[in-house]
Amino acid sequence: MKNKEYLKTVKKEMPKTKHLRTMLRAFLVGGLICCVGQGISDILKAIFPAMTEEVVAQFTIITIITITGILTGLGVYDEIGNFGGAGSIIPITGFANSIVSPAIEHKREGYIFGLCANMFSIAGPVIVFGITASIIVGLIALIFPGWFAK
Repeated sequence: MKNKEYLKTVKKEMPKTKHLRTMLRAFLVGGLICCVGQGISDILKAIFPAMTEEVVAQFTIITIITITGILTGLGVYDEIGNFGGAGSIIPITGFANSIVSPAIEHKREGYIFGLCANMFSIAGPVIVFGITASIIVGLIALIFPGWFAK
């Protein structure tokens, strides 16, 4: 079989992606996660009116991370991810899931060498890249201050 014949066969046999359905599910799941976050924020503002916006935002983030960690541990967040695809990996929930999932997977190897050693196996490189990129951008801004003028 030649290259062109092979590619033609692959294209014919490959299942078709349902883009509209996939995008709609991602939009719905991501939007629902954001609505839950807004609801948590509104509830905190109503219960504790003396809290500043910054404190409410911090408690909201902590709550969302905790809920995502619990749902990941129970296996529910995997089902949400299967249904909603990319909509389920909005930064906060995706980060919590990427830390809890490897920890659960390696728990049987013990708390130190399993859980703790593998907890950041997925999120660690992302964190390192983010810190490195911010240092590089900061150095560029320091050397060329006009590039980032307001």
